[in-house]
Amino acid sequence: MFFILALIGALAAGEEADLVVRGARIYTVDPNRPAASAIAVKGGRILAVGDSVEPHIGSRTRVIEARGRTLVPGFIDSHGHMEGLGLSLETLDLRHTSSAQEVAALVAKAAGATPRSEWIRGRSWDQTRWPDKAFPNAAILDRAAPDHPVYLTRVDGHAGWANSKALAIAGVTAATPDPSGGKIIRDNEGRPTGVLIDRAQGLVTHKIPPSTPEQIERRLERAARECARLGLTTVHDAGAGAQVIEAYRKLIAVGRLPVRIYAMIGGEGDLWRRYLERGPEIGERLTVRSIKLVADGALGSRGAALLAPYSDEPGNTGLEILTREDIERVARAALARGFQVNTHAIGDRANRTVLDAYAALLQGPNDRRFRIEHAQVIAPADFARFRQCSVVASMQATHATSDMRWAEARLGQERAAGAYAWQTLLRHGVRIANGSDFPVEDPNPLPGFYASITRQDAAGHPGGGWFPEQRMTREEALRSWTLEGAWAAFEESTKGSLTTGKLADFILLSHNIMEVPPSQILKARVVLTVLGGEIVHSELE
Repeated sequence: MFFILALIGALAAGEEADLVVRGARIYTVDPNRPAASAIAVKGGRILAVGDSVEPHIGSRTRVIEARGRTLVPGFIDSHGHMEGLGLSLETLDLRHTSSAQEVAALVAKAAGATPRSEWIRGRSWDQTRWPDKAFPNAAILDRAAPDHPVYLTRVDGHAGWANSKALAIAGVTAATPDPSGGKIIRDNEGRPTGVLIDRAQGLVTHKIPPSTPEQIERRLERAARECARLGLTTVHDAGAGAQVIEAYRKLIAVGRLPVRIYAMIGGEGDLWRRYLERGPEIGERLTVRSIKLVADGALGSRGAALLAPYSDEPGNTGLEILTREDIERVARAALARGFQVNTHAIGDRANRTVLDAYAALLQGPNDRRFRIEHAQVIAPADFARFRQCSVVASMQATHATSDMRWAEARLGQERAAGAYAWQTLLRHGVRIANGSDFPVEDPNPLPGFYASITRQDAAGHPGGGWFPEQRMTREEALRSWTLEGAWAAFEESTKGSLTTGKLADFILLSHNIMEVPPSQILKARVVLTVLGGEIVHSELE
């Protein structure tokens, strides 16, 4: 590979560039040339990178003076939800609410501006941030919006909060059984309280009118613009349906998708069967060559599947959504047709189940790059198994710093030591692809970079970091947000580092995140985003 790229560079000598950025502090993530100060682009690819690219500047070359700013490869978010991000930009944002009453006030305000009987939706409430830390109930939403069905999704996406009108539309009563892989939270008399866990959410969400193709396109475009603004040049969309994939194609055709998409098919169904027949779809702006499965729920709503009961809820070991046999069946079909399998697993029991299923088919080191999405709580005996079957850990750094407030209460001190254990995985030779899981977390990758190297919140707590031995170095963090994300999508030969011949995807930052004090990282802004040589976001004069 190095010889081929070097040959490309030699052939490119003297060619006139379309774009040049010079006077930058460039971190290439290329071990053969880790640092540079200038980069030249032609035809959407990197023509040259080094300390001088002057021979490539011609009369038609656009030259940008970086003035000492930092330039890095475009960030790759290896686990996000594009339609969810677009929807979150259109619905109630409950991320910073501090009580159920504050949520209700926002719902009441929305009800005043929403036609009677139309659904009111919102996202990202988190009862662990409220004074009593208890799940809410339908009654408070009933008072806020008595004439509207209301459905509000928890921050992790694994629980929902409905009012009585929404429950009535869905026919959810005391007699409704818990669905497989889901739980209806009930009061002491067995009546639904309004909170639905994991697959129980479908009882209500299936009654919400489906989005139109136009709405989906609008949300994806809005999400993509936000990603470009934040310095994301590739997103791994973790669970896309047929309408979303078709919307991506339409946006690409009219030049309105300023980000590259690696789409995971959202579970078994007609779309998966169609792709098994046709095989993977691989392109520069849209690739579909993987399936997303879900093995358990989330830790915050106590749905993550654990080997032993929750420390703060004895008797509860979480929810197993897929069995080992389910995962093996899908993985066998995927292997036969050249697809990757990416399975959500948060609890240690779910991670073990997925590893068992993968190992039964992969049987040792391989290049199939199966992934575990989140990989949050891992039993000590299972860390080495990731490496043994070449499993990629697709993790989200800000999950650790969001969850650290209550994770030890859920898990206990000993089990928490194996949670969000980045360095333990790296020491075992496991590749970590970083991401955010937006809109669960902020789509901005810079807080994720900060969390990776500090394991602290924005205020710098706790001092030294939460389980600080698991912190990444800055080099490891940058690699996890760039080249490892490319590797996790079989795209390391075309992106992830600033190497001659690769796609010209890079960003210019206001602060040098590789050198400034950690607190300054959170003040950094993306002042330029370049995708395939095209400027898709700029704050430069």
